[in-house]
Parts: sequence; structure tokens; C-alpha cells
Amino acid sequence: MHRLALSPRHDWPQTAERVGFTFHTLYDAPYWWEEAAYAFTLEQIENDIEDPTAELIALCYHVVERASRDDEVLSSLRIPPSWWDPIRESWHRGDKDLYARFDLAYDGHGPARLLEMNADTPTALFESAFFQWLWLEEAGQRGLIPRGCDQFNSVQEALIDAFAALAPDWLALSGSRTVHLASVAANAEDRGTILYLRDCAHQAGLATTVLDIEAIGIDANGALTDRDDHVIAALFKLYPWEWLIDEPFAPFLKGPRAPRIIEPCWKMVLSTKGLLPWLWRMFPGHPNLLPAWFADDPVARPAARHVIKPLLSREGANVRLVDPALPEGERATDGPYGAEGWVIQEYHPLPVFPDDAGRCHHAVVGSWVVAGRPHGIGMREDNGPITVNTSRFVPHLILP
Repeated sequence: MHRLALSPRHDWPQTAERVGFTFHTLYDAPYWWEEAAYAFTLEQIENDIEDPTAELIALCYHVVERASRDDEVLSSLRIPPSWWDPIRESWHRGDKDLYARFDLAYDGHGPARLLEMNADTPTALFESAFFQWLWLEEAGQRGLIPRGCDQFNSVQEALIDAFAALAPDWLALSGSRTVHLASVAANAEDRGTILYLRDCAHQAGLATTVLDIEAIGIDANGALTDRDDHVIAALFKLYPWEWLIDEPFAPFLKGPRAPRIIEPCWKMVLSTKGLLPWLWRMFPGHPNLLPAWFADDPVARPAARHVIKPLLSREGANVRLVDPALPEGERATDGPYGAEGWVIQEYHPLPVFPDDAGRCHHAVVGSWVVAGRPHGIGMREDNGPITVNTSRFVPHLILP
């Protein structure tokens, strides 16, 4: 594994705009970055990323199974008790999940280590599944990358298959092949992801309606409705469950008239960093896990180098690295999280890849799971050791 300096396509911004990648630049800086690519061998992908990802998702499902019969798990995750039964019912009913992303620290040697799981509203999907594959094809045609390169990426095909597999459940529930896809109106990245998933659903034979979370209503019978007063029988929401259950329509997400929701509510168990202590408690010493505890756990014995994370933070917010080697012994990011509680995880630094100008790039592997199976990766990099919302997306390739 190494960082390969490359020449970018001269027309990539125009290509991005043409295919709907409107958020290729964020905060007046490039988010998509193709002046480099992360190069892997096939053995590294298959043995060190793909196989461990398959094992990690299986371990996570074991945690959900335990949560479905153990109140201690749900309580420790700060999930409101009023949602414990719906979570259990959703899991035992076999509600299917669509996708998730593991963030892994991996430098090409030794086991990849799980930093966290993004199970509910994982970002970087469009750029991982579609745009970096388009880059691979065009860069190959233009001679910008070595001949014969490949990519670990079957995410789009898997999403289409997964939507097709979900359709019978929705048909049985509603007699309709329409799925509503909702996100926050003002978030361009979320809306771009929603529109991409809409296209995948269309390719699976489903009809779709895109709407804003803010536009969801309730009819006289207690069913969720869209802006045209059509009943929402199947809902994909790019909106965290912990926010969803505080919405005015939250009580109508339970019960016989509730829509099927993707991600299902049992994903609340996996969409918190409280998952990390439970994975370590249930599978101590696993080579792809890092020691982790709840911050208030009396048995917590963190090493001198450790990370403190809020249960529900996103995009690296409110993360604190504690390391005697750092200036002032720590480094932290700001954000609105933390009131819900904290976890402590052993610090496993991201690998650092210097470029020819002497700049250092801290890289994280985002390993994608669709319908419970690994299907590809996306790489994010940052000048600092914490991956945040301004971190760049860099494509990857498998060398021949």
C-alpha cells in the first residue's frame, strides 16, 4: 500500500457537475482529490480488508442479537427505553439493512484495526461507489494510471441487488413499489447521496419519491405522508435515528401503520460508538479490534495513548486524542456532542503518507458493507490525525 502521485483529469470538475457530484468542493477547498491515489495489492485487499470486514460485520450482528435480549446493552447505549421493544421487534422480524461503512486504520502491514462503524447514515457513498470507478475508467483510458489497474468496488451493483431484495417486503406491506427517500433539505451532500440511491432503486425496479425530512406529515389514521398526502409505506432516511426519534412524527414510526424504514431501527445499536466497548467485551483480543471501554466503566484501563469519543458524534466532532508525544499532550476537535456519554479507545494512529512537497497525509480506509457483505472501499485523508468533514476523498486502485 502506498500513495501514488498522479496527474488529474483536466476536466474532472465538469465531469463531476455533469454526473451530479455537486459537492466535489466543500468549504472553498477540494473535497475530491485525484492528484493522488492509494495503491494496493490484490492480496492486501482480499486478506487484510475484505475478509476482516466480513468478520467485523458478523461480530456486529452478534452485538445486536445480544442487545435484543439484554437490557444492559440498550441501557449502556443511552437508547430511550420506549424504543427497546421496537428494536427487538425489528431485529426478530428480520428487517433488512442496506449498507454501512467501517473506518479502518491500515498501513499495508499487519491487521486492519476498527476505529468505528458508521451504520446508520454513512457518508461518502456516491464518491466511493460511482465517481471513483468513473475516475478509474477514464484515467485508464487516458493513460494517467498504470495499465491493468483494478479497484475493490462492487458497491453500486450490490446496492441495486439489495434494493431488489427489499422490494418483496415492501410489496407485502403496502402493495406499492414506491420507496420514499428523505434527507435534510439544506444539506447538499446528503441530497446528492439521496439522488444517487434513488437511481439505484430505479435500476432495481422501484418507483421513488424524494422529499425533505421536514415535509413528512401524519394523516388522520396515524400514517406518515409526503407533501402530496401519499402514505409513506417504505422510507429510506438519510437522517440519524437519534434525531428521528425526537421528531414530532416519531410515535408513528412504531406500530402496525409504521413504514418499513431503512436503516431499520435495530441499527440504533450499531450507530453509536458504544458499540466499540461491547465488541471488545464480547470478543476480547480480536486482531481487528482495539481495546475500548465506556468512560464511566470502573474496569477501564486505558493506555497512556488513547482516544476519547462521544457516543454519537459524527465527522470527527468532539474527538480527543491523548498522547504524550503530542503538543500539550492531546489534540481535540470541537462540536456539539458529548452530553450523551463517552467511550475510551486505545489510540491506533492512522498511517501517514508524505508527498513530494513534504506534506503528510493521514489516511483512513472506509470499508463498505452492503446487505451484510463487503463490497468496496473509499479512502479519506487529512493533514491532521483526526478525519473530519473537510477531509479529502482520494480514489484507490489495485495494481496489476
